[in-house]
Amino acid sequence: MNSFEIVKTVRLTEKGTRQSENYNQYTVVVDRRANKYQIRKAVEELFKVKVVRVNTMNVRGKLRRQRTHQAGKSPDWKKAIVTLKEGDKIILT
Repeated sequence: MNSFEIVKTVRLTEKGTRQSENYNQYTVVVDRRANKYQIRKAVEELFKVKVVRVNTMNVRGKLRRQRTHQAGKSPDWKKAIVTLKEGDKIILT
């Protein structure tokens, strides 16, 4: 897998904004098969920053129901919280 396949997007939430301001941490949606070493390498390559630590978690998709009795489910996904070296930033514009 290349870096563009591993890192899908950066999540922008209120909690994530506080984490980036206070702890220099960013939340990234990644491929479910990627491990911490691959995520570290991909983030460093794509955003030109130095990664200190990577924490990952698998997020279970929510059950959904829309106007029918048949239930659906949003897909499962993997989230990585990436801590950057002091002074590094990911510019989100």
